[in-house]
Order: sequence, then C-alpha cells, then structure tokens
Amino acid sequence: MTVMTRSSLDYHQDSRIDLATILRTLFDHKGMIISIVTLFGLVGLAYALLATPVYQANAMIQIEQKKVGIAGTPDISSKPFSVSPATTEIELIKSRAVLGKVVTDLKLNIVQGPKFLPVVGRYLYRTFKPAKEGDFGQPLFGLTGYAWGGEQIDVFQLEVPEGLLGQELTLVAGKAGMFTLYDEERTPLLSGATNQVVEGHGVKIQVATLKARPGTEFLVNKLRTLSASLAYQDRLKISEVGKDSGIVYLAIQDPDPDKANRVLNEVSRLYVRQNVERSSAEAAQRLEFLRSQLPGVRKQLEDSETALNNFQTSAKSVDLNIETKAVLDQVVHLDSLLSELKLKRVEVERLYTPEHPTYRALMTQMGQLETQKQGLLKKIEALPVTQQELLRLTRDMQVTSQTYTLMLNKSQEQDILRAGSIGNVRIIDNADANVEVPVKPMKKLIVLVALLFGTVVAVALVFVRQAFYRGVENPELLEHSGMPVYASLPYSRQQERLDKNTQHRSARESRLLSLSAPTELAIESLRSLRTSLHFAMLEARNNVLMISSPSPGVGKSFVSSNLAVIVAQTGKRVLLIDADMRKGYLQRVFGLQPKHGLSDTLAARLKFAEVINHTEVRNLDFISCGFAAPNPSELLMHDNFNKLLSELSPLYDLVLIDTPPILAVTDATLVGRQAGTCLLVTRFGLSTIKEVEACKRRLGQNGVLIKGAIFNGVLRKAATADYDCAAYGYDYTPVRK
Repeated sequence: MTVMTRSSLDYHQDSRIDLATILRTLFDHKGMIISIVTLFGLVGLAYALLATPVYQANAMIQIEQKKVGIAGTPDISSKPFSVSPATTEIELIKSRAVLGKVVTDLKLNIVQGPKFLPVVGRYLYRTFKPAKEGDFGQPLFGLTGYAWGGEQIDVFQLEVPEGLLGQELTLVAGKAGMFTLYDEERTPLLSGATNQVVEGHGVKIQVATLKARPGTEFLVNKLRTLSASLAYQDRLKISEVGKDSGIVYLAIQDPDPDKANRVLNEVSRLYVRQNVERSSAEAAQRLEFLRSQLPGVRKQLEDSETALNNFQTSAKSVDLNIETKAVLDQVVHLDSLLSELKLKRVEVERLYTPEHPTYRALMTQMGQLETQKQGLLKKIEALPVTQQELLRLTRDMQVTSQTYTLMLNKSQEQDILRAGSIGNVRIIDNADANVEVPVKPMKKLIVLVALLFGTVVAVALVFVRQAFYRGVENPELLEHSGMPVYASLPYSRQQERLDKNTQHRSARESRLLSLSAPTELAIESLRSLRTSLHFAMLEARNNVLMISSPSPGVGKSFVSSNLAVIVAQTGKRVLLIDADMRKGYLQRVFGLQPKHGLSDTLAARLKFAEVINHTEVRNLDFISCGFAAPNPSELLMHDNFNKLLSELSPLYDLVLIDTPPILAVTDATLVGRQAGTCLLVTRFGLSTIKEVEACKRRLGQNGVLIKGAIFNGVLRKAATADYDCAAYGYDYTPVRK
C-alpha cells in the first residue's frame, strides 16, 4: 500500500507500509466490513441449521499373526523391514471383492428417497413431528409434489436396461399404494402397486413400502455395482492404531445412522468370512495334496508286502535273526524320520527360500539322518545274500507302511484344521453410531469459519477498492499537480435533506443552503472562498467568473448558486448565468418555473433584459439556461454571447457563469475565453487527478487558464483526519452520500 506524506516544499510517495493508515482505512469502511461479516455469519448459521446431519459408525477389528503350514507355525518374514500385515488387510477390506458383495447384499446400488424442496425441504422433513402414526407434513404453497415429513419408500428390487443405469427416475405415489414410474424426460415407464413385481419398458421394480399422500414424488436411481463400490471405497475410512498393533478401526459416515451401522457390520462380517475361507483354502490345498499321494503309497505298501511274502515262500525263510532285526528296526526308524522330514520340506519350500534358517536347519537334520542310514546299510552288506534280500524287502514293507500311516494321520489332521479354521482376524467391536452427536455439520466451527472468511473477504474488498480507487481525498494532491485549492467545502447533510425533500416542497420554494441554513460549515467555507476571490480577481481582465467541473455530479451548480447568494449578501450586484443549455436546472434551485433564458437571447429571439430574473435575494439577478437548444456550442461561439457579456458586465459587480462539465462538451471552453477568472469544482472521492489534468490541457489548448480549484463534498475520514475540514475548528458530523 502506498502512503502519501506531506512536505512543505515537496510531495512524494513513501513505499513503506503505514499500519496506522491501514487501520484508519479499515475504520472508514467499518460499515461495509460489518455488513459483509454479518452476511457471511448469517449464511454460515443458516447452513449449520439447515444442513442434513451426518453420523459416523465405528467398528474395531483385531488382526493376529497369520499361522501357516501343516503344523500351523507362525509366518516369520525373513525381511527385516517388511510391510505391516494390517496394511495388507486394510487394502483387502477396501477391495471390490468385499465392497461389491456388500453393495449387492444390502442393495446399496439402489438409491431412493423423497423429493425435497430446495434449500429448506430436508430440514422441514427432518424436523417434522407427526401427531399420530401415518400423518404427513402439510405442503407449503400447494407444492404437493415434494415430501414435507413422514413419507417413506422401500424399493426391494429394481432392474433397468443399460441406458437407464445412473439416470434419476421419478416415482409418483398414487392412491391405495399405487404408483407410476417416469424417466428423466417425464415419460411414463410403468405403473403398479406395492408388494408386486411390475415390469415395463425393460424396467422391473418391486416396491415393498410406500407411505405418502397421492402426488408425492420420490427419486429412484439404479447405479452400476462398480460405481457404487468405488463410491463406498472413498467413504470407508480404515486406519491402524499405532504401528504393527494389529488393531484396525473402521468408520463410515451417512445421514442415516442405521444404514451406516448395517454397511459397516456387513463389511466386517464379509471380511472375516473371506479371511476364514482363505485360511481354510490353504488347509484344503494341503489336504488335497496328501489325499492325492495316499493311493500311490498304499499301492507301494501292497507291492512290498507281496514281494516279501513271495521271497519268504521261495527261500523257505520265515524270519530274521535277532541281530539283523535290530539293524532293520534302526533303518526303518531312520526312513520314517526321513519321510516325515520330506513332507515337512514340501511345506517349508512353499514358505521360505533355501537361504532361510528354517530351511537350512531342516536340510542339515535330513543330512545327519541320511549319514546314519548309510552306516547301517554298510552293516547290511556284510550279511549273506539271502538275509540281505529278506532285510531289504522287510525294510521296504515296514517303511512304506509307516509312511502310509503318517500320511493318513496328516490327512486327517488337515481335514480337522480345514473344518475348524477361524482365520487370523476377529471382530472386537461391532458397528455403532452416536445418534446424539452428528459428526457433520460442526455448527460452531462453521459459523466461526464463516465469520473469519467474511472478515477476510471484507478486508480484501476494502483494499481492492482502494487499489482501484483513484478519487482525490487529499487537497494536497491537487496542489501538487499545480492546481491551487481556494476552498474545501465539507459535505452538508442539510443540503442532502433539501434535495430529498424536493418532491414534498413547493415548486417556488428555494433549495439554497445559504438561505435555509446560513450557519452550515459549507456556507462558512464559501464565505472564505468569497474573500479569496476578491483578491484573486483584482488582476483579472473582467469581472466574469466561470465555474465548471471535470464531470457531472461534483456539486458545481451548488457552489455557483450559493456563492452568488453569499456575494450578493455583501451588497454587491451579482448576475448568475446558467450556461448549461443542455441540462441546466438552476431555475429549480431558485424555485422558478422554466421559461425563456440564455438560449433565447443568444438566438436573438429576445433581448437580454427580457430574460433577466430578479430573485428573492437582494442584488442577485439570474438568467436561466432557457429552453433546450439544438446547437448550444454554436450559440456560444456566436458574437451575441460576447455582446451579451459586454453589455451586462458593467451593470454588475460580478457575473458568475455556471457551465457544463469541461470533459463532456466544449461549452466550458467557449465560455472560458470570455471569462476573466475560471475556477474548477472537484469532488472529494469522485474527481481524479487525471481528470483535473485533462481539464487543464483542454482549456490550456484554447488559451484558458484555470485559476484554482474548489474541493467540494469533503467527508471526515480516519484516513484523512490530518487534512479534513476539522481544521476550521467547527464541530460537524457529515453524513456519507
């Protein structure tokens, strides 16, 4: 912000931020700021009261460490910085496999509800209290198509063709449970009754409940399952408490707390069931593997028993000696252990890499058993051939028998695990929503934010307005541009009352402030101007004073008429001429009826003596603008205007001419060439430096010099307190216009 500072010799811009000036500027616009902040506060309060409350349902799930393998061993990851199991489970909960099933089971892809009056309809529906069961809210303004309270609908089934998916259909209630369904273009699709399956135009619908007065409209929409699932993915909030705690919170928000509870409970139930099915599926896979191996092992057992029996029969040997049997028992035992470790290795290979400590320990154990087995086999090689063969066949039969028994036991174990699998997650807290305290809208916060936002907007508007506001509020700006300021006239609230009461006043009653309120500060300032003009016009070539302005609405006619009265009150003869032959209205200021004036005498239709009007003010005569002339500029350029002033000037002490705005037409330039003194009226906050400079250039190009400026309509502001009209020592309270 640029702060303007004063100097007795120079005027310059200070680029430093002046906090006091900023505060004064805000204080000057306090009315606008208070209005905007109040408006925003009321809007925020209205929204907080009218907005539909939203409730949040919460549930809690515990995720335990997953157990894997035939023995149900914990899954210990070999990676030191692995992803938390809860992170994976959270994504599974939000998967379309779970949410899609939830949408289908709860029919969340069927969106249904009454049609409400915009803005206030939902509030009226929500706050309706029926006097008895079955009552409905009374329609306002005869709008029976909207729901006003008590209306209900439950669409049990809705099937629509591909082209109507996602389109909003309108269901209109009829009498005795009848209804009619329309599409978006209000074309009837079908009609039917509640609790019946109705089909038509490719649409199938079954309405289970419909409570409403005839004519009430309901909105029905069938969404794609994928679209509804994705929508609930965004609405479902899931987070883990702490790091690797395994405690997961689920939350969902909805205007209907019961619906929120149903959705969250269904999500939890389906997720737990999916987890159990996933765990039992692993046990089922292991069971299937074991059962697929059992027939082959049993066949090997039968073959080994047959081979042993055949050998014993052919060799006529029925038994082994005690030493050989001891070796056989040890070999069989080692083979059984190896068979069990091989089954375990199948599971370990599915879980770990060969570098994992568990896998390496298992292979080491198998290697040790294999070494012991090879040592025993060397002892067997020292036996006779018959004993060796009998030992081998007996060993094969016993090992195969034990392997078959082991696999059969494991198969039964996995069957039990599959049947009793409960997964690694469990529901700790079922869904529940606090129906007493909705999470939205947060009324206090909304109102507070609205007030803060309104304050920011109001302050921004003030500074934007100041940035683009170029109206002069400091008379020193005019003096800096080379325009002496002869007087600063404060804004008069009394003159404002005179202007407002014009329609109640008589046509002949004067609106001159100098007569109705001669003690007004604006009039006192004009008296000061009168003194300044007395000395300013001493060196003028004639006693003709032109008063003009850059643009309309700056108070030029107010200054001209009241200055003429004040000069006449000193005993000097004054002639006031309204040279605005386009829109002049000074005759109304003096309470005179429109009649012939300047335009008529310049057109040579009347002599100047015939257009002079004597006013109620002694020594003050007045020539009105006359009836509208088609060519005011040509009339002023004619020699008749020069002759008029030459003849009238000696008869008066002061000839004061009120002209049209300089930048609007060329009339002021023509008048200024005949006047000895020219003054420019500028308006506080309205006239700009560029306009003043443009006036100087336009008149200067035609040899007319502006003597000085009159700063009119000054308002007391905090930002201009250093140079306002309080310097006169008078106490006044101006009213902003």
